[in-house]
Amino acid sequence: MYLLITLVMGISWFVQNRLKSKFKKYSQTPISSNISGREIAEKMLSDHGIYDVKVISVNGQLTDHYNPVKKTVNLSEVVYNQRNAAAAAVAAHEVGHAVQHARAYSWLTVRSKLVPVVSASSRYLQWVLLGGILLIGIFPYLLYAGIAMFAVTTLFAFVTLPVEFDASNRALAWIEDKNMAAPSELADSKDALKWAAMTYVAAAVGSLATLLYYISIVMGRD
Repeated sequence: MYLLITLVMGISWFVQNRLKSKFKKYSQTPISSNISGREIAEKMLSDHGIYDVKVISVNGQLTDHYNPVKKTVNLSEVVYNQRNAAAAAVAAHEVGHAVQHARAYSWLTVRSKLVPVVSASSRYLQWVLLGGILLIGIFPYLLYAGIAMFAVTTLFAFVTLPVEFDASNRALAWIEDKNMAAPSELADSKDALKWAAMTYVAAAVGSLATLLYYISIVMGRD
């Protein structure tokens, strides 16, 4: 089990570094439409009839995200301002989440319902698991509770996968349909989003491996 967790951690590190490398590479690929990430996001929102979502710039690198509560597409400074295949892909992907929200995409709805549960449990999860391991001989039910809480976060990680893949599919379909990028640039955008999606796959697998580790502790005791 230790070997599995180490392997998953190694894969996660590889994927994260690969994503950064791909993003840096495709940031050097000018997009033929010559429009910025902000303009891509605003046009995609408009084309989907979404007018109550704002596109704003946020600090950091790869900090891009959609906020369903504030209804904002938050783009990192490089994505917001630059005109390249990477910026176009990321901006369109985040708008893909806004489209999911507007269309009440089922997996996004499920994910949103899990958010408060995951947020509440994550505050105490590490302490419950630590206490459960230390007190397993005296009060094993604490570890059982920790495993149940961790199982919710693992479920959340797997529910996130279809949400992310669907957002990428919506983004790429729109870029191609509206001729926002030449075929070679579209291929670069696809590759960038593929590696972005792989970070979520690695996180989900890592969460499952960790969950199995805690379950193995209980099974070994029994």
